[in-house]
Amino acid sequence: MEVSELKIREATNSDSQKIKSVVFEVLKEYNLDPDPASTDKDLDAIEDCYRLNGGYFGVIEEDYDIVATVGIYKLSENTCELRKMYALPSQRGRGLGRKLMEFSLDKAKDLGFQRVVLETATPLVEAIALYKKYGFTEYLPNHLSSRCDQAFELCL
Repeated sequence: MEVSELKIREATNSDSQKIKSVVFEVLKEYNLDPDPASTDKDLDAIEDCYRLNGGYFGVIEEDYDIVATVGIYKLSENTCELRKMYALPSQRGRGLGRKLMEFSLDKAKDLGFQRVVLETATPLVEAIALYKKYGFTEYLPNHLSSRCDQAFELCL
């Protein structure tokens, strides 16, 4: 199926296990540790942490399997955090990252955010290149999650 045919749909709590499967598989691929008790706790309550908090969590499905994920988490009235943007290894090279990024930036604007921040880790080379391509620049946040060593921001 062409990437243009794939749709991003809003995730629900019933998607939680499949989302965790995608996120944790990608983390392990890059030798990063899943953290279900802290950094990844938001995946236990997708609807509460995202939609009901003023954000959004989306997934891309192919043949009824979730193959990519992305979250927009509200930090303040003006700022959101891009979270959990992952695609399964078998899906890479098809333009899913670009599709997720463009969708997320448009959705963040639609939700009224003026600034997008994100945290990442050095091994995620392809993701960092994508962030920079879309104009994200490095900044120093007050805090980084345990597996991250870099942070980026973009004013919309």
